[in-house]
Amino acid sequence: MKVELTHLSFYRFYPIVDPIVLRMQLKSLCAQLELMGTILIAPEGINVGLSGSRNSIEGFKTYANQNLGIEITSFKEAEISEHSYKRMLVKIKKEIITLGIPEIRPDQETGKRLSPADLKQWLDEGRSVILLDTRNDYETAVGSFIGAHQLHLKNFREFAYHAPQLAEKWKDQEVVSFCTGGIRCEKASALLLQLGLKNIYQLEGGILRYLEENGSAHFEGNCFVFDWRLAIDQNLKSVIRSENLDEQFGRHQLKTQNAQSC
Repeated sequence: MKVELTHLSFYRFYPIVDPIVLRMQLKSLCAQLELMGTILIAPEGINVGLSGSRNSIEGFKTYANQNLGIEITSFKEAEISEHSYKRMLVKIKKEIITLGIPEIRPDQETGKRLSPADLKQWLDEGRSVILLDTRNDYETAVGSFIGAHQLHLKNFREFAYHAPQLAEKWKDQEVVSFCTGGIRCEKASALLLQLGLKNIYQLEGGILRYLEENGSAHFEGNCFVFDWRLAIDQNLKSVIRSENLDEQFGRHQLKTQNAQSC
């Protein structure tokens, strides 16, 4: 009988004084719990993607809540049939999501958080708001919010190039930035805020939380994810793998199997 597993992801921007010590603690914990995945640690915070048994995931969540200050509502989970990752990596980096501007600190100042329920209500009402997709082009090709503004990024670093133009262009408009799980749109909104954009929001919990709460309302296609599933549907279930999907995204995924991005 096949054992059912759980995928867990979360992030938090907060000052980490000693990344090396934290890395050692997390490596030991993950080995003890027999987890697989990727954990990125940087002075600006932590970014986590893991898979394991339900008991192991619950054990890690308890540790993260008690020792890392991760709120229960920050955890994103999905039931899966096989491990999301092929090995366990705990790495120290300059940034947990690379924008190339380390001085941008979302823990100090970032865009206003907009709940999935509020965004759906805004879109239901036809409110004049710009939806800004901060993901890469291969992700947006799989699916996005209807009418969202696409930047056709090859990587998140390129967002820094577009940001000054966007801040000037949309200075008098309401803008909602979004990404897969919230980490990129949080950093993007922090940069836009610093550049003078006043009415900048970030979708709390990203697309994953939105789909969990609202289904496919105002969303077209599927959501690209950075693990073996490649994409999930409106019910957070893995999309049936096809030759076209593997051909279009599989090669990229093999290169980034252990890259963590949300």
